[in-house]
Amino acid sequence: MSHVHSGQPAETIFDTDLDGFEAAVIKASLSVPVIADFWAEWCPPCVALTPVLERVTSALDGRLKLAKIEVDDGDNMKLAGRYALKGFPTVLLFSGGEIKGRFSGARAGHWVKAFLAEHGVT
Repeated sequence: MSHVHSGQPAETIFDTDLDGFEAAVIKASLSVPVIADFWAEWCPPCVALTPVLERVTSALDGRLKLAKIEVDDGDNMKLAGRYALKGFPTVLLFSGGEIKGRFSGARAGHWVKAFLAEHGVT
């Protein structure tokens, strides 16, 4: 279940699911930070945040990956439960195999860049 968003290389912006999460997000974050975007199709703030995250990730030119997890697809809600997510969208920043930060709700690009910079992603 990996398809590319916005014409970006699959390894930079991609969809993942419960089965692929460990390798695509946690293990991948050992070499490059990964933001995991938990979203739902019925959620307007989720839809608004998607292009913001894609632009910010693209601008970082390989220094960040974006994993998109559609919570209503298959067993993906189990991932939301694992990380005690209260609402959507929720974004988790993984680095070194661990969660380094999180935020919820739609945010502007400058806010997302500042959040990432606070966590050493520039």
